[in-house]
Amino acid sequence: MKLFNPETKTYKLFNAMYNGETVTAAQAQKRFGIKNISAEVSRIRQSGYAVYGNQRVAGNGVKVTEYVIGKPSRAIVAAGYKAMSLGLV
Repeated sequence: MKLFNPETKTYKLFNAMYNGETVTAAQAQKRFGIKNISAEVSRIRQSGYAVYGNQRVAGNGVKVTEYVIGKPSRAIVAAGYKAMSLGLV
């Protein structure tokens, strides 16, 4: 799997999620030095991976978004095929 340069923060985040880990913004900052996780997640999504952001409430009552790579829903796959048939991709 050579989608991303192994030296980049994007690769480190992708590798963690690809191996089944969920990653929050705070974890991404601490582990990988990523300040804007949504930008990195966007890059991974643009490469064709279904990255989901699931919100939960942490023990201290703060809402936290956890990012994880998952299986794309039928609706997402259908939207992709529709875009391709319209020549949008």
